[in-house]
Amino acid sequence: MTTREDEYLEQRLSNQINWYDRKSAAAQASYKRLRLFEIIAAATIPFLAGLTDRHPAITVVVGALGVLVAVLAGMMGLFRFQETWTEYRAVAETLSQEKYLYLAGTGPYHDDEERFERLVERTEAILSSETSGWATAMRAGVKHDAAARAKAAS
Repeated sequence: MTTREDEYLEQRLSNQINWYDRKSAAAQASYKRLRLFEIIAAATIPFLAGLTDRHPAITVVVGALGVLVAVLAGMMGLFRFQETWTEYRAVAETLSQEKYLYLAGTGPYHDDEERFERLVERTEAILSSETSGWATAMRAGVKHDAAARAKAAS
């Protein structure tokens, strides 16, 4: 392998795999934590609602838990932790597969004199596709939010 190949594998490909891996793990942890709190709060509401006749102050707790459930659901929709987790995991795995196919000289890199150029092209296409998908999702979210505000204002 040439120095150019080593640099690309380490500084671009491995760094991107590590970045997507870390971000996927963080999004997974955030999703599971928020979802767990949401489930616990939602499950507690019916239990406490049965006690409001004997303890009227519990009504405030039930209301607060209802607000908490709504806020947690809104946060999960806004931050898209589950979608981010799965999308980033898929990108990390796809990049890893490309790296190992290249290193093993198999698949699209078998008997190819321009295999390094093919690796760079395929890797950058994967990264570009993910970035384009992110930009499209962000634009769709902005349009959806603007339409919802316009509808609420009318």
